Amino acid sequence: MSSTRRIWDRRESTDDSLDVLVVGAHPDDVEIGCGGFVHALARKGLRVGIVDLTDGEPTPECPHPDQRLDEAIKAAETLGVQLRVTLDLPNRRLFDDFESRIALAKEIRRYRPRIVLGLGGQTPMASPDHQQAAQIIEAAVFYARLTKWDELFENLAPHTVGVYLHYYLAMRYPILPTPNAVVVDIGECLSVKLEAIGRYASQFAHRPEILNRIKTYNQAIGQSVGFQAGEFIGHPTGWGFRDLIGGILGEGPRGPVE
Repeated sequence: MSSTRRIWDRRESTDDSLDVLVVGAHPDDVEIGCGGFVHALARKGLRVGIVDLTDGEPTPECPHPDQRLDEAIKAAETLGVQLRVTLDLPNRRLFDDFESRIALAKEIRRYRPRIVLGLGGQTPMASPDHQQAAQIIEAAVFYARLTKWDELFENLAPHTVGVYLHYYLAMRYPILPTPNAVVVDIGECLSVKLEAIGRYASQFAHRPEILNRIKTYNQAIGQSVGFQAGEFIGHPTGWGFRDLIGGILGEGPRGPVE
């Protein structure tokens, strides 16, 4: 496997670590699954980066992979994130293997995020890459912290992720996708999320009904708990609050670190 990576980076310093690293199988996964939450984090001033494991190509209406990559950068700019990296793992043939785990673990070591937000659950009738990506992400979070293995990671120092969270791509959940999922408020960010998804003209210009479906889905999630719009965010090991009332009133929850 080659080591080709495409990087869009607008951090003030390349030494700056990230607060949050969000990982998807393809460009547009992050936007669809948690674009509102990502934009909300960026609006708060957090340093947020995205890693796409593949370039998502080929697809029926995209003439060249470079167009999809350019669309991904425009979407990142729209969301307000500081970094986007596209790895060269193969679309449609993505598998949870050792090399894929190492490739992502290197990105975690390189950018040293406090939080990793990755795909959770399954996407029946959609790309099997998503489930494979979920396994790769979970393994990479573990690999990133291992010592005495530096030669596999370009001698990048080990890094322990503080919190590992899930977002979800399937848009058919009538209830919570997992008992450990919560609804986050994206009412003020929904329009930006939809704008970012719309940047992928090669994927959605000929399918405007998809944007309407995503809008309706997010509104339904949010309105189920009294928000204008919402997204599901899950914790694979369970949420924990040092201050439950403060968390309910808007202070951030903390999950246990395994």
